[in-house]
Amino acid sequence: MKKLFILAVFSVIGLMAHGQKLLLDGNKAMDNWSFGVRAGAVTPLKHHAFFPNMRPTFGLELGKQLTPIVGVGIEGLAAVNTTASRTVIDQLNLMLLGKVNLSNLFGGYNGEPRAFEIEAVGGIGALHLYRSGAEDPDYFSSKAGLNFNFNLGAEKAWTFALKPAVVYNMEGLGTNGVRFNANRANFEITAGLIYHFMNSNGKRYMTLERAYDQGEIDELNGKINDLRGRAENAESSLNDANRKINDLQNQLDDCRNQKPTVVTKSDGCMESVVTFRQGKTVIDKSQMPNVERIANYLENHPSATVVIKGYASPEGGAKINEKLANQRAEVVKNLLIKKYKISEDRISASGQGVGNMFSEPSWNRVSICTLDEGK
Repeated sequence: MKKLFILAVFSVIGLMAHGQKLLLDGNKAMDNWSFGVRAGAVTPLKHHAFFPNMRPTFGLELGKQLTPIVGVGIEGLAAVNTTASRTVIDQLNLMLLGKVNLSNLFGGYNGEPRAFEIEAVGGIGALHLYRSGAEDPDYFSSKAGLNFNFNLGAEKAWTFALKPAVVYNMEGLGTNGVRFNANRANFEITAGLIYHFMNSNGKRYMTLERAYDQGEIDELNGKINDLRGRAENAESSLNDANRKINDLQNQLDDCRNQKPTVVTKSDGCMESVVTFRQGKTVIDKSQMPNVERIANYLENHPSATVVIKGYASPEGGAKINEKLANQRAEVVKNLLIKKYKISEDRISASGQGVGNMFSEPSWNRVSICTLDEGK
């Protein structure tokens, strides 16, 4: 009895130390219930032949795990009469049990049951004996034993348990009163299956959550507030960027809605310049408005004509530059003819070789379109 008391004290101490560092999830009143069935044998501990006096026993159990270390339960076990007595069942023992998971007590709990665990079990109860032709007596009983638990499957929904124990009839002999007496004790060995019901956390066991002290909580709150401030600043910056985008879009729409204009030189002639990339004869989209100005003017002035002169920058050989200059003039001419349907006889195009109109050499990769107003 003293050993059981000492073990219980150690379990409480271990539970307190465990609880200072960890929080348990899935530990509500309706969590961690289990139901089991088991069968085995019971035989007198002393003064009888061990195996010849062994009787079958079977029963049910209902359990509740309070913490990963401490659990409680109730069980009912019946022993089958193997003598010539007229009663099939010669005893029924109903007990209230306390359990201490030694594996978790000494090895710690990592948030999931181990595949194999050992429990210490102690309990008190009522022992009822069935007699033939006599009054059935009732006795105060107790139990001490171990549970060897094999937790099965990934979800740990089932446990196979091997349960050896010693059960005492606490009624002493003669005038000795209530006491532990090996002469009135049975050795019990049973095995069975235990089913663990689903918990509120979606598991069939308790899981762990980390406990934070106030300093850590304050630090996390500070980080959260800092992130909120950054998010607000980012949102403000995004709103400013969106406003700028809207302003630019409005300016772009205004530009698109403006009518094309043509540059007028001091001598009365009008020009439009189309620039090209180095070594290229393809008109970029950014240069299309310059071509379209010429086309619009020619469409609005049927008697007007245009002279297109192509130029190259000084990079590269003379032959290549001459070819580039001719092609740049021709590509503007062909665009006016094919896209804008300007008559070919109103357009004159020729290459002029390397240009020197601008101080920056790269600016001379152009086609200069000069309009003649006509009559």
